[in-house]
Amino acid sequence: MPFFSSKVPADFKESLRLDQYIASLPNGMNRSKLKSGVTEILVNGRKQKISYKVKAGDQIDIQWEDNIPNDIEPEDIPLEIVFENDNVCVVNKPQGMVTHPACGNWTGTLVNALLYHWGREKIPQLNDGATAEILARRRPGIVHRLDKDTSGIIITAKNRDSEEWLQAQFRSHRKITKEYIAICFGRPQHQHGTIRTQIVRDPKNRRRFKAVTDTDEGKFAQTSYSCIACYGEYSLMRIRIATGRTHQIRVHMKYINCPILGDSIYYKSDKVFPKATLMLHARILGICLPGDSQKTEFRSGTPKRFLDVMRVLHGMYKKTLLDRDK
Repeated sequence: MPFFSSKVPADFKESLRLDQYIASLPNGMNRSKLKSGVTEILVNGRKQKISYKVKAGDQIDIQWEDNIPNDIEPEDIPLEIVFENDNVCVVNKPQGMVTHPACGNWTGTLVNALLYHWGREKIPQLNDGATAEILARRRPGIVHRLDKDTSGIIITAKNRDSEEWLQAQFRSHRKITKEYIAICFGRPQHQHGTIRTQIVRDPKNRRRFKAVTDTDEGKFAQTSYSCIACYGEYSLMRIRIATGRTHQIRVHMKYINCPILGDSIYYKSDKVFPKATLMLHARILGICLPGDSQKTEFRSGTPKRFLDVMRVLHGMYKKTLLDRDK
């Protein structure tokens, strides 16, 4: 991906937004490219928005992607539909599928597949206008996300009213149940537990996040877990989240020294399962559908990759249970 770097002169005294400042430079980028193509903006090593007010001495580093498509095209990609009505579509997302088009993944996403499934036309992309509107065009109907390598239940909205209804629940999380299963390397200290931390981007590795306490930086995250059983140094975990932060479960499992098997970002290659992919699956989603006051629960079966790993663990180790917390 292309990069742009610039240091603001020490005698700079103007009051400009970052996008205005970059556009004013002889070798800068226009504001439409900054809104639509940028993947990351760092100022003095910290992530910032294009609205950031530039100051003298700031070191600005920008990464962006060229060749952004003019349209989001419908694509004939098979989907496992769990439930569908006039308002919502619930899908069992396969591992490896990106939720919506973004830098590096403009095709083959769940959005591309849903547009075809719903019989929709292609969606023209915006190059100018508000950033929120540009991003909204890339993810119609998407009210929450799963990481590319996380499989499982995801709900999408088929109209604007349903999108607002579902988004309100995901913002509060009070009425939503989100339960996952994971195979981790390591044994938790307790059979049950709740992890409450802030989650911040790791300054040493921009792909990673980390859990921190005793600070107001980052975003608050809460994860509850239950260890179903252990097999040697491996643990089968049931996990529920009360917030929805990027990489939340992966970061919190790492935080309690139980990184998820197959996690290429937060866990080194495993000796027993060197080819394992991320062992994290969204098993249950409970949510009030548009117009309903009672929660509806959607479930997904255990993926084959989990069954394959568990078959090996059963053959290698005796199943053990942690002592119940007193």
